[in-house]
Amino acid sequence: MKKLILTAFVMVIILLSGSICKVEAQFGDAPPPDRFYETDRTDEELDLKQREAVELIYVREADIMYSKRLWQDIDFREKINQTLYYPKQEVSGKRNLTQILYDAVREGSIRAYDGHQDDFTIMLTPDEVMDYLEETRTMTLDDGTDTSYTISFDPADVTRLRVKEDWFIDQKRSLLDVRIIGVSPRRERFDVETGEFIGFEPIFWVYFPEARNILINEEVYNRHSDAARISFDDLFLRRMFNSYAVKESNVYDRMIQDYYTGLDALLEAERVFNEVRYAEHDLWEF
Repeated sequence: MKKLILTAFVMVIILLSGSICKVEAQFGDAPPPDRFYETDRTDEELDLKQREAVELIYVREADIMYSKRLWQDIDFREKINQTLYYPKQEVSGKRNLTQILYDAVREGSIRAYDGHQDDFTIMLTPDEVMDYLEETRTMTLDDGTDTSYTISFDPADVTRLRVKEDWFIDQKRSLLDVRIIGVSPRRERFDVETGEFIGFEPIFWVYFPEARNILINEEVYNRHSDAARISFDDLFLRRMFNSYAVKESNVYDRMIQDYYTGLDALLEAERVFNEVRYAEHDLWEF
């Protein structure tokens, strides 16, 4: 009888020790997991930090039956595009698209090119990009003296993204496909004195195939389900955004706004994009 009591006492001590260790593990230095479920994946794997961009299907030049280069603008103010704009400031490791590209350029992870030329011939150093984005202004004080101050770059000022892409028909796969060549964030500019809106200023161009390995490891908010985790690279490849054409390849190398304005410009943008889609239909007989 004494042996049974002693054995039971030892078992109780062991169970209490295990519970104490478990409590100490839960309230140790490591923060508690921000989820309700258990997982075998590491925090790095959950944060999409170890993914590599999937190589796109190889296309031979001889298989391209039709090709058209388009420049399109993505307006972050549209509801479907707000996943590219928010959060304005980093929250729980999540950043908006402009912040991701800006940080990657500043760290030297990807190269930036002159924002006013989209042929990727004028490369900018990180210091040149920082100097361009920071503004130095002069203010007159009450005593009549002038003082200078610097305004740092704010990614929240970027409300549009220009996308340069090639649409083509691959006769080997018998489908219309698209490849994004480059992206250029554009920020709003206002007159310093009057506060009047001037237009959108390109901050730099980024060669998209080079940026994919950065974007694939940055999570974007999925409005449909928090369990379906997607990256910015997934968003672009799946065309989960809305855009409108601002230019097509043409002999004059001009933008749509150079020869149309207002409603006519919107109708021309729709015509340009429809022309690409109809090109695929015109190749087949029904």
